[in-house]
Amino acid sequence: MLIMSKTDLHPKDYRFVVFSDEAAGFSFLTKSTAKSDETIKWEDGNEYPLVKVQISSASHPFFTGEEKIIDTEGRVDRFKARAARAAKLRDSLGNKAKKAAKESEKKAKKEESAIEK
Repeated sequence: MLIMSKTDLHPKDYRFVVFSDEAAGFSFLTKSTAKSDETIKWEDGNEYPLVKVQISSASHPFFTGEEKIIDTEGRVDRFKARAARAAKLRDSLGNKAKKAAKESEKKAKKEESAIEK
């Protein structure tokens, strides 16, 4: 069993990092262990690691009180395309079922008339 001392609990690379929500045009400086290859010059003139995020308190509907769609990877477009394909398939299957029902009705009527004769 490995026993760790309290000095080994926290990461060693805890430093100031800038988080940037580019969709909302919002950035903030805080301490973090997040890794980043990019840097940015902050308002205080110092250079800090830059971590880009897609959602922050400036763009999340819970914090803003409004619903806003931020589509950075085309998710909404892909969803709409899938829904359109599904509707088209549903319509074509419905048309096939209607056509098959009409044909079976015609066949039943022909058989009925043949039996009556």
